[in-house]
Amino acid sequence: MFTGIVEELGEVSAIGDLGDSVRLTVRGPRVTDDAHHGDSIAVNGVCLTVVDVVGEGVDRGFTADVMAETLKRSSLGALAPGSPVNLERAAAVSSRLGGHIVQGHVDGVGRICERIPSEHWEIVRIAVDRELTRYIVEKGSITVDGVSLTVVEVADPSAVGDNEGWFTVSLIPTTLELTTLGSKEVDAPVNLEVDIIAKYVEKLITWRTA
Repeated sequence: MFTGIVEELGEVSAIGDLGDSVRLTVRGPRVTDDAHHGDSIAVNGVCLTVVDVVGEGVDRGFTADVMAETLKRSSLGALAPGSPVNLERAAAVSSRLGGHIVQGHVDGVGRICERIPSEHWEIVRIAVDRELTRYIVEKGSITVDGVSLTVVEVADPSAVGDNEGWFTVSLIPTTLELTTLGSKEVDAPVNLEVDIIAKYVEKLITWRTA
């Protein structure tokens, strides 16, 4: 489990082709300070398992295998050596829940379609598959590239297209400075994980009315 509070802005240092998967090598000295084989680290919101801890000092990082299914359902397939990535270690039982409950299981890939800067923050509008909009509510939580954010506005379902809706989030200076969301351009893909509570509620209601 994660909280959506990014600990470090890391960098992809190598990508190895394994045929039906790839092996990512990611530089992240902070998140690997106490990492071991088998530990979980979220990379842009995707929970990956540490294969090895590599490097020393500021170049310390880890390797992780990414299956074809994960590449297909997330934006990790678009990464290249040098790409910045948001990193977070799995939450410890004793840690504070600074964001919200995040599993590291991507529900879909959204697309940044507008950035509206202001003096102290920036509004970002993200296009999303219409099917996911039913889980997104104003003032609710959503994870964007591993960052726990509060939804500002959601498109009225009657006003969106057949396949695409949208929502907006407000990014404070800290988020703009310390995560990849500060440099993502319009049309860039982002990994989305909706609030798991919404999915459980839907499942229970569906089961009770079946």
